[in-house]
Amino acid sequence: MRVAVLGTGGVGGYFGGRLAEAGHDVWFVARGAHLDAMRAGGLRVDSVAGDFALPQVQATADTSEIGPVDLVMVCVKAWQVVEVAGSIRPLIGADTAVLPLQNGVESSDQLIERLGPDHVLGGVARIISFLSGPGHVTHAAHAPHIFAGELDRSRSERALRVVGAMQVRGVSCELAGDIRAEQWIKFVFGAAWGAVAALSGAPCGPLRELPATRQLLLDAMREVTAVAAARGIALPGDPVAHSMAVLDSLPPEATVSLQRDLAAGVPSEIDAWSGAVVRLGSAAGVPTPIHRVASESMLPRELRARGQLEF
Repeated sequence: MRVAVLGTGGVGGYFGGRLAEAGHDVWFVARGAHLDAMRAGGLRVDSVAGDFALPQVQATADTSEIGPVDLVMVCVKAWQVVEVAGSIRPLIGADTAVLPLQNGVESSDQLIERLGPDHVLGGVARIISFLSGPGHVTHAAHAPHIFAGELDRSRSERALRVVGAMQVRGVSCELAGDIRAEQWIKFVFGAAWGAVAALSGAPCGPLRELPATRQLLLDAMREVTAVAAARGIALPGDPVAHSMAVLDSLPPEATVSLQRDLAAGVPSEIDAWSGAVVRLGSAAGVPTPIHRVASESMLPRELRARGQLEF
């Protein structure tokens, strides 16, 4: 399969790297020092599922150099989806599948608004990974797994092709019967962890062990499930209990990407996480006080990271 990975950070670097390792024709889209390092020395991935290195990779900053592909993996940060949507157009052929793998629940719809409905799938990536340095990705925890599926719940040939191509070493991929529900299941976990971690600055160990912050996590998760229910998203089982079980399974030093970005003073996904919970909750008439506090209290730091506020 011919694949373009748009955004070669922790998610794109890991999953795209595994596809390239398996022999797929993969192009990595990146910029700056990361692009320079990949062009000069390839891509290195340190992984709890097994380290690997690609001494040579195809890497560019310009999608028009690549041409149409079978699969576009959109792995930029959630706040970058709108700004990069136009660069996806040169990659689209008659049967191209566009698979967004952002945190949050809005990326597929944002892409449909800008590219039309014919090529966009829904996706979910479950992994804790990050860019350690130019040309270097670290997969720190969580068994790497992708859900992919049509947004209308149909069982299409293109979705099956994507899932089949991703059955490679170090990756499991599953065709989702209801990809929007899968996105919200992850959102319950990620948005709540992100909100409480951003407010406290603590890794997951203390958050889950201290009764006060554990209760805050549970309450933040319940806000998300209430918004999902109000929007007609049927979440199977008990997503709050499932999310806490996942959090309890992580190393105590684990951190979430949102708090790492905030700590580094770079733009974060707070608006796509707690901000989205507040927006979607408000539209559905559901109060979301924890996520409102998280979103609004992080706003000064977020604006400073984007060069819009000085202090």
